[in-house]
Amino acid sequence: MFIRIVKLTFHEDKVEEFVNYFEEIKSVVRNQPGCTFLELYQDKHIKNIFFTYSYWDTEQDLDTYRHSSTFKEVWPFVKTLFSEKAEAWSVDRLVTVK
Repeated sequence: MFIRIVKLTFHEDKVEEFVNYFEEIKSVVRNQPGCTFLELYQDKHIKNIFFTYSYWDTEQDLDTYRHSSTFKEVWPFVKTLFSEKAEAWSVDRLVTVK
């Protein structure tokens, strides 16, 4: 499994636009080949900071998505809403405690 976390910081007046857009595209992104999980988080105190958290079968699956027509539609639009450059991390899960 390949886990990707992306921090997105938006202009405060673009938060609602982003949330509405994410609602429209979430199923399309989640149903990309190899994507097995997708969540969106919003910072509790700084309301214009969001994180996406996604699981991919392989790193190649994420790369394939990043070169897809879907990504080429989604990402350029979302970037217009940013107040800061996005940050991304690829992580390995070490421990799960339930």
